[in-house]
Amino acid sequence: MGTAGGGGGALRLPGLHGYAAEFSPYWPGRVACAAAQYYGIAGCGTLAVLEQNEAGIVLLRSFDWNDGLFDVTWSENNEHVLITSSGDGSLQIWDTAKTKGPLQVYKEHTQEAYSVDWSQTRGEQLVVSGSWDQTAKLWDPAVGKSLCTFKGHEGVIYSTIWSPHIPGCFASASGDQTLRVWDVKAPGVKLVIPAHQAEILSCDWCKYDENLLVTGAVDCSLKGWDLRNIRQPVFILLGHTYAIRRVKFSPFHATLLASCSYDFTVRFWDFSKPNPLLETVEHHTEFTCGLDLSLHNHGQVVDCAWDELVKIYTPSCLAVPVREKVKI
Repeated sequence: MGTAGGGGGALRLPGLHGYAAEFSPYWPGRVACAAAQYYGIAGCGTLAVLEQNEAGIVLLRSFDWNDGLFDVTWSENNEHVLITSSGDGSLQIWDTAKTKGPLQVYKEHTQEAYSVDWSQTRGEQLVVSGSWDQTAKLWDPAVGKSLCTFKGHEGVIYSTIWSPHIPGCFASASGDQTLRVWDVKAPGVKLVIPAHQAEILSCDWCKYDENLLVTGAVDCSLKGWDLRNIRQPVFILLGHTYAIRRVKFSPFHATLLASCSYDFTVRFWDFSKPNPLLETVEHHTEFTCGLDLSLHNHGQVVDCAWDELVKIYTPSCLAVPVREKVKI
């Protein structure tokens, strides 16, 4: 199905256009990619599980679904389990230790399920999904139906992300131009931020600051938001020339983040610097939709695009300098 190439850092998924790529929280170098045929407009979807080794990137396992797959999240309590979200509005639970699947299918959203995320805070096993039906849904993977539905957005939901700090708290980004923060213990929205004058396609939480989020939008800008004062963004990052599809904070640096865009590029930023753009990576020839930073290998990045390629690499701005040996 795939052939390694690009200096061992790339794998082609023929006929599949990548929408999301996520590093495993358990296995260094293992990646899940959610992809769709025909750019997600029609056709089927595939969950591809890849691994980087000395020979390059190899395809460990793939699972097919009858509609395009738009997002993927790894379980935080079982290294073999993943959940994908699909164009038919359903979520699928997969077990990579089994050859077939899915283990379970949740079908409640009435339009495309565009995002899914597994909570990272201790003591809870909760999943949140976001849909073009303008709702977010809360799930316990052990329960066969949603626990709660969150309504309030007036446009499609593109991104739903759990806080890595606060149990039961997640953020959502929407085509209604708002970033919203929710508490699963409360029925209504906790906070509404009119973050852009354009559709917001992605958001993420800072791993080092529970009050800091970033949004990426169709207006080509990234904006940082402090939840204690939402009147003005704490930073604005400009440089992309088309819509920003996904943004991720670094797990190793408090002020570093990465973004990918429909301008085919991946960009790395440090918002604490006067010139925040650290590096622009141009190695795709189509919309770049999936992006993640490894929790295990410092500076390692995975991305995927509509050019059928998944790439694992370390940009020069994240490469760790070799320390001089101390003479004794």
